[in-house]
Amino acid sequence: MHAIRPPACAGLFYPADPRQLAQDVQCLLADAPQPALTPKALIVPHAGYIYSGPIAASAYATLHAMAANIRRVVLLGPAHRMLIRGLALPEAEVFETPLGRINLDIAAMEAIKSIPQIIVSNQAHALEHSLEVQLPFLQCLLPNFSLLPLLVGHTSDEVVAEVLDTLWDGDETLIVISSDFSHCLPYALAQHVDSETIDAILALHAPLDPDRACGSISVDGLILAAQKHHLSPHLLDLRNSGDTAGAHDQVVGYAAIAFTEAHKHAN
Repeated sequence: MHAIRPPACAGLFYPADPRQLAQDVQCLLADAPQPALTPKALIVPHAGYIYSGPIAASAYATLHAMAANIRRVVLLGPAHRMLIRGLALPEAEVFETPLGRINLDIAAMEAIKSIPQIIVSNQAHALEHSLEVQLPFLQCLLPNFSLLPLLVGHTSDEVVAEVLDTLWDGDETLIVISSDFSHCLPYALAQHVDSETIDAILALHAPLDPDRACGSISVDGLILAAQKHHLSPHLLDLRNSGDTAGAHDQVVGYAAIAFTEAHKHAN
């Protein structure tokens, strides 16, 4: 029996019932615009679907035209539940959600273990939501893919960029960076702060202020990789929890950003 990482957030961040979950994700994707882009990388939020689901869908909807070509997803997100140094792989070989099981790319996981800051920790992954909430979207869109999940702790953007570069490959590999943006600010201030942060990302300026994005190290690493590989960022959606399902006194910012190879668009 392969080691399985079971879902920890089903019934909390998204529905635990498979039919309801699939229906909700499909509805979110159907409501999202579908620009003619072919992303190499996405920045996607990771809150409960009632809050950030529509913004996440704005990112994932760009994959419709290329879904059949994607064979591997390299997924990075911040570690919220425990302090880790470096980037943590799980010991598991399979991640599970209510929609089924996803095989991990064991060969690629082994290949990056030679990078000194790569560690292995099932404990870090056990309760973490930043990666898990992305999986149902990927399962609904991609017919056949493996996953390489990494939780990012105390490390540098250069290390993240090195990991991404090692795993870059061609069109069959998609990179997904899981990050929310401003936290617990009043609505108008959050809009201002998030706009500044997004402007920096669109200009490929790093590093970001860690207080402005919980996945800042991963985003910074992606920016470095984007500079090297000549990717262009495109803002798809920028909202906050006050726009979706929350109050306006304290909100969390969410953005969807696609990174494409220069002059490359969907046919």
